[in-house]
Amino acid sequence: MTNNDPTDINLLSETELTKIIAYHNQRYWEQGEPEISDERYDEFMRQLEILNPEHALVNAVNAPQVESSGKVTHTKPMLSLNKAYSLDEIITWADKYIRSNSELFIIQPKYDGISANYSNGILATRGDGFNGENISDKLPLIELEAKDYKGPVNRPVRGEIVIRNDDFSTLYANITRKGGGKYKNSRNAVAGIMGLKDISDMRRQQAKLTLVDYEMISYEVTYAKLRERWPQIIEEIEQLPYPMDGIVIKFGDSAYGASLGNTAHHPRSQIAFKFSGIRRESTLLNVEWSFGKNCLTPVAEIEPVDIGGITIRHATLHNAQNIIDKALCIGDRVVVERAGDVIPYIISSMPGKERRDAMIIHCPCCEHELIRSGPELCCNNPECFETQVQRLTAAVKSIGIERLGEPNIRRMMQSLKISNLKDIFDLTREKILTLEGFKEKSADNLLKEINTARNVTDSQLLAALNIPNIGKNIAKMILAEYTLNELKSLSVEQLSEINGIGPERAEALNRELLAQAEFLTELSSCVNVKQTKGGTAKPTICFTGKMPEKRSFYENMARQGGFEPVSAVNKELTLLIALNPEAGGGKLTKAAKAGVKIVALEKWLENPGVTDISAPVPSDSSDKTPQQVEVEFNFDF
Repeated sequence: MTNNDPTDINLLSETELTKIIAYHNQRYWEQGEPEISDERYDEFMRQLEILNPEHALVNAVNAPQVESSGKVTHTKPMLSLNKAYSLDEIITWADKYIRSNSELFIIQPKYDGISANYSNGILATRGDGFNGENISDKLPLIELEAKDYKGPVNRPVRGEIVIRNDDFSTLYANITRKGGGKYKNSRNAVAGIMGLKDISDMRRQQAKLTLVDYEMISYEVTYAKLRERWPQIIEEIEQLPYPMDGIVIKFGDSAYGASLGNTAHHPRSQIAFKFSGIRRESTLLNVEWSFGKNCLTPVAEIEPVDIGGITIRHATLHNAQNIIDKALCIGDRVVVERAGDVIPYIISSMPGKERRDAMIIHCPCCEHELIRSGPELCCNNPECFETQVQRLTAAVKSIGIERLGEPNIRRMMQSLKISNLKDIFDLTREKILTLEGFKEKSADNLLKEINTARNVTDSQLLAALNIPNIGKNIAKMILAEYTLNELKSLSVEQLSEINGIGPERAEALNRELLAQAEFLTELSSCVNVKQTKGGTAKPTICFTGKMPEKRSFYENMARQGGFEPVSAVNKELTLLIALNPEAGGGKLTKAAKAGVKIVALEKWLENPGVTDISAPVPSDSSDKTPQQVEVEFNFDF
């Protein structure tokens, strides 16, 4: 049985399912060598549960085979968890037991490792839930991570033994398993190490395991807000540096949860959401390379699969290094995930029968030989048309011209021969009207936006240079300490000492400021630059929820009014803007607790340049905000 097994599960009998599941249990729990993905295994289990909810395999508490020094009886059973594969199933479970819509739930990561309990100096596995295996001899390899603590395992704890993602990609790249070869994945490594009688070789190779306290990371949410906050919670949990296969949801009132009792298999007060509900298997058909301002990004074309009612045909591959790390080839079987509203991406893969290389050597546009820059694949040909399009598109966005998207910039570069920001500022109404799709009104609106963008902050200008790893936020940090003119006299060493810069950014900044000095001088004749250094802190503004226009539209309007748009809510935030302040949600709740002023979008649009919404609009709109100082720049480097 393999990942690309074509068996129609719905046609299998209970006997056939029992045989298949028993076989894969042995491969997974006893041998540590699974032949199918968790998602495929869960499909078999769900079908068996449909046919016979009381089947022994459905209610079994499984644990991996480990090398132990004896049995340990748990003072409190370590049962398995009932499983759900969709938010609707979780809501159905909650509906059985909640006492009101304000019932509080705790949401925690479901780690993908080996469950363990440490008490009275003994570390034991879950085992059958009542009796576990003594694995205390493995303690020298294990570090405990708990709330406000990281160090030796020296306190009572229930958690999961895992290998952190960062440890597996670094430490385990150089660790050889018993019998030779590398571990395929972190769970395979944990199971393999736990099955060793002698860990001296692992200690010599500096292998490290982590025991994560189940209570270390928790999210609180009421039943009334569960559906609304679900996508955000999944997205945040998935960013954690641990291997996970789902999420645990349990009642916040532990006494009430305990009163619900247990089945032989699981406590009624908890349920596990398996990522199988948002993951599917597919085949990698091709890899398309899309151009960015400084690199090429791989996008997977996959055999169409349905995830959450949406047909998925493409998934991001992030960068070239990700393809190498996953040893991905076209033709491989892949597991694709789509959690909430995030872009689908590939979790894992297994070799296909027919494979071909997914990497490319030459630029798809200019055929120039590509180079590696960190994890990225880049075309360093300055004449590459696609790279030029992306760089100019990014520069235009940084400068605040939202009406010019990539299609129009591409047409302008082809028919009007524009090549940089100065050419954009030099556009006339007559030239714009020659472009397909532009009429008098749209041309006038574009010209108006271009003229507005002539009043630009120095940080926007620096970000528009498309220097690798120096976007808007980093540019603001740099220019809070130095002006653009002052940057030209700083050495790479001095630049690297700026907070948040470091040697790599410093090298790129120094190189590009020199290379683009002539362009900056030309551009200075087209814009009015407002200096960041020396200004007082700007009032901050945050937008939340769905709005009629793109978020960037309102953020640019806020900048023109002297605000600093931010993405997070804290007590220092000046204003939080929502389409409907009564709708509720994470940011609105947090802002209310922190005493942040919350304003309806419609109300804010009436006076977008004032921090006190009840205050009158300033009579002289030409007044400079106290946070910005207009200066002349000499870009003669």
